[in-house]
Amino acid sequence: MKAFVRTSVVSLCVVMAMACLIVAGQNKHVGTWTIDLSDSKYSPGPAPKDAKLTIEPSGPDGIKLVAEGQNADGTPMHVEYVAQFDGKDYPITGFPGADTVSIKRVDDKTVESEMKAAGKTIMTIRTVLSDDGKTRTSWWKGTNAEGKEVSNTVVYRRSGGAQKAE
Repeated sequence: MKAFVRTSVVSLCVVMAMACLIVAGQNKHVGTWTIDLSDSKYSPGPAPKDAKLTIEPSGPDGIKLVAEGQNADGTPMHVEYVAQFDGKDYPITGFPGADTVSIKRVDDKTVESEMKAAGKTIMTIRTVLSDDGKTRTSWWKGTNAEGKEVSNTVVYRRSGGAQKAE
């Protein structure tokens, strides 16, 4: 009986230690996010009708990001990529004018992304998560597919459950 109790206590300690490691390694950007058009600003515009981001963990230190919604004219939007936080280029689909993306984690609340066409950066995006983890704000700088200068502030609100571990 003592062996069973000892084994149970050791097993519980191992499970608790693993849970602590998972919580410590959380990617706070993981989850479902809905655009808040009232707080977002688009220059030159127009803003999309709606947008939703789904961010999931991928690989040892990366994410899968899917953005879906409707452009200002009502046409469907679908942007998708899987990338690691290593600054290397990864394929992106659905982002007008870009064929790759690179992402870097600045800290646990800040991510920097570069959208590229043929290796040249066309758009930089700095995203910061609020202290309470409920708001995700992105500042977009660069040139859109029409060659116009872009300076957007895009605000998303967490809409899908709790943060997930990487």
